[in-house]
Amino acid sequence: MIENVIQIEKLRKSYKDVEVLKGVNVEVEKGKIFALLGSNGAGKTTMIRIMATLLERDAGSVVINGFKIEKNPAEIRNSISLTGQFAAIDEILTGRENLQMIAKLRHLRNPNQVADELINRFSMSEAADRRVGTYSGGMKRRIDIAMSLVGNPEIIFLDEPTTGLDPEARLEVWKIIQELSAAGTTIFLTTQYLEEAEQLADKIAILHDGKIIAQDTLEGLKKLFPPAKVEYVEKQLTLEEIFLAIIDDKEEK
Repeated sequence: MIENVIQIEKLRKSYKDVEVLKGVNVEVEKGKIFALLGSNGAGKTTMIRIMATLLERDAGSVVINGFKIEKNPAEIRNSISLTGQFAAIDEILTGRENLQMIAKLRHLRNPNQVADELINRFSMSEAADRRVGTYSGGMKRRIDIAMSLVGNPEIIFLDEPTTGLDPEARLEVWKIIQELSAAGTTIFLTTQYLEEAEQLADKIAILHDGKIIAQDTLEGLKKLFPPAKVEYVEKQLTLEEIFLAIIDDKEEK
């Protein structure tokens, strides 16, 4: 039996007179990578903030790891971690000190040991005792994700985790995400990079005009459109082509 650790039904959220989410339905399986695609202002970050208990919904049902968001927000926070679009790290502290600080805030017994284990896991030994302000963008994102793993959360929300990173650093973050999923962690990520979803996601949803207009595996999305044939060679559509076609089709209707 498939276990959904995130179950969202008819989720709605408005800011003043602007309805951002208009009845969103989403299911995420345990241990999978789920990618939410959408343009700027589509409501991706709003969804993340609601699931992370940082923002109240207007209507709808949100169940995270078996807990209803309106009844068990503390239990949800104990089982999740959130990495936002910008690295939430103290650049005056060293990488090791940042990890120790989070471990202390989570009331873990041995912050030093927790920090050491994550430093080894993320291959940061050489940079661990340098101030974070001296790190490259890729290294900052690496320590940011490492901090999100303090306490071994079962679900990690990544809000556009590779925004602003160079291609090499982006590949490094992709590798970390894949390793986390392989170890059984559920990943919910938002992104504007269609290649990122294509490379990482077990399942993809497209959020447009406040609604989920498509939700499937990459192969399932490809089946929505017949392959193009050029000189008798079948051409497989890229996720970018699928995304644009779905958006255009909805806008025409």
